[in-house]
Amino acid sequence: MSVGGQDDVAAIMGGLYGGGIIGRKGAFTPDWADRLREEIMSLFEEARAVPGGALRRGPQRWYVEVQPERISGFVDVATHPWFVAVCEAVLGPDYRIVEVGFDIPFPGAADQPWHRDFPSPEATLRGRRLNSLAFNLTTVDTRPEHGPFEIAPGTQWDDIPGAKDGMFPDKSLWDRYISRATQKLPQRGDISARSALTIHRGTANRSHEARPVLVIGVDAPDATNAAHHDLQVTRAYVDTLPALVRDHLTYRVADELTQVIQHHVIEGLLEADYG
Repeated sequence: MSVGGQDDVAAIMGGLYGGGIIGRKGAFTPDWADRLREEIMSLFEEARAVPGGALRRGPQRWYVEVQPERISGFVDVATHPWFVAVCEAVLGPDYRIVEVGFDIPFPGAADQPWHRDFPSPEATLRGRRLNSLAFNLTTVDTRPEHGPFEIAPGTQWDDIPGAKDGMFPDKSLWDRYISRATQKLPQRGDISARSALTIHRGTANRSHEARPVLVIGVDAPDATNAAHHDLQVTRAYVDTLPALVRDHLTYRVADELTQVIQHHVIEGLLEADYG
């Protein structure tokens, strides 16, 4: 690992333990991101045709989990030096890739309520240690009207007792998040890493185009997020993977890939008051 710049352990740890989100500009080319967008939109149409294949995450907003081999650039991401450096620095040398999916806010998507993606584990709430990360890769040059991701830096450490499902802080606390809110406007080819415990929300998409984002979830050995996901691979695909990817992938081997039925339902994003 390098001893300077964005791959430096201190810079990585400082960013994720401080604000809760870091990024690498231009990790991939715009053409690479364009291919990813085409694949995601095709996979979304397939998922919508199967009951349980796509999860609503609010008005005109969907999440779909996919098999890694359906994303042609998956290995590019999983072997990128910055991705590997971030995983090793925060999660340790035995990190596990447990989720591959995508989120799409379409035109008409509304502001989400402030939330974290799952309840804070004891490792974070009491031990003050991050044991999971979410990597995001945009497939459009994000503009304010696209409904960009909004995050309240430093709130990955917040204790939110009484929060619905341990994820949705009461509205009486929202002023704290609004006062800290930072909107992210990544461009095609950029990649970010964040703690999914940092309080955040998707904002309203007032544009005329969808904003697909690839999501890759990674755990430390003691995290349990793999239980919410189903990473299928075929034996032929596993045999093509470099050790750097295969040895860090949590998966089950399937004779034939089937549509992933989504398990990570976040009810609060469906029942919330968006007014």
